[in-house]
Amino acid sequence: MGVTMDGTKQQRRGNTRQRIQDVALELFVEQGYEKTSLREIAEHLGVTKAALYYHFKTKEEIIVSLFEDLTRPVEELIEWGKQQPDTLETKQEIVRRYSQSLVDAGPLFRFMQENQATVRELRIGDTFKDRMGRLRDIIIDSDAELVDQVRCISALFTLHAGMFVMQDLEGDPEKKREAVLEVAMDLVTQAHERARGAEGIAASKS
Repeated sequence: MGVTMDGTKQQRRGNTRQRIQDVALELFVEQGYEKTSLREIAEHLGVTKAALYYHFKTKEEIIVSLFEDLTRPVEELIEWGKQQPDTLETKQEIVRRYSQSLVDAGPLFRFMQENQATVRELRIGDTFKDRMGRLRDIIIDSDAELVDQVRCISALFTLHAGMFVMQDLEGDPEKKREAVLEVAMDLVTQAHERARGAEGIAASKS
């Protein structure tokens, strides 16, 4: 189906609830959330509507469950990051892991991008915005200059933009992802080193 990476896809096939999620998301991405009915989802799965109801009563339940399942690694990353030392290595690892989580949940993020009104109505957008804020707070130095705060925020959104804008460029998908990741890493590294340089100058003057 192309919904998840191969290893995860194999694992998800044996679980009816997850098969429903995968097929529903594929249809939501292809034809839009509003134009997809529960009956269509059931037909694509080869099950009755009653069998679908056993797991999900509404389309909203499906998309909210997908969001919770596929963005769980982001929540885990935030919790991990909060426990780590405030070093460049930590920030780079957060950017690297976040990049991978976007790849793993690619179709979901494409759905969110293309169905923003629906996302706002379902309040998934508020949850995602909150997570982005907490992720941002980990990689930004509290006393960083505004330009370096912007660099850190831009690093995260560079990864987002890479998922959509880079699709129109020719080239190997993995190479494009690596290029986007390199740019995001450069932004975080520059912000961190500038902040540490400023701290060193301040310390020498005191």
